[in-house]
Amino acid sequence: QKQLVEPGGGLVQPGGFLRLSCAASRNIFSINDMGWYRQAPGKERELVASITRGGSTKYADSVKGRFTASRDNAKKTVYLQMNSLKPEDTAVYYCNGDLYTLDGRTYYRYWGQGTQVTVSS
Repeated sequence: QKQLVEPGGGLVQPGGFLRLSCAASRNIFSINDMGWYRQAPGKERELVASITRGGSTKYADSVKGRFTASRDNAKKTVYLQMNSLKPEDTAVYYCNGDLYTLDGRTYYRYWGQGTQVTVSS
């Protein structure tokens, strides 16, 4: 069973926007600090944004001012709002973080399944 689900993604024109979400499954009680990563073809996976449990955020220089991470702890969901998208933002985007279950287990550094974002005219 997937513990993190990432709907969203898709094809968008340069300058456009997209909102990604990453939702924890029913048996997850809460989520800890979370990160958004991306991996472009032929490149290593990189961290683009992170958000703490309390909502503090950090961004890679390449997306600063264009991307915004947010979260809804009650919904166990994190979001990545991506504005002013560029072709170089094309990649598979993943969420990642520690997840806590109702029965006391922890999924350490759990990866979402990833979602493709393509920026092209």
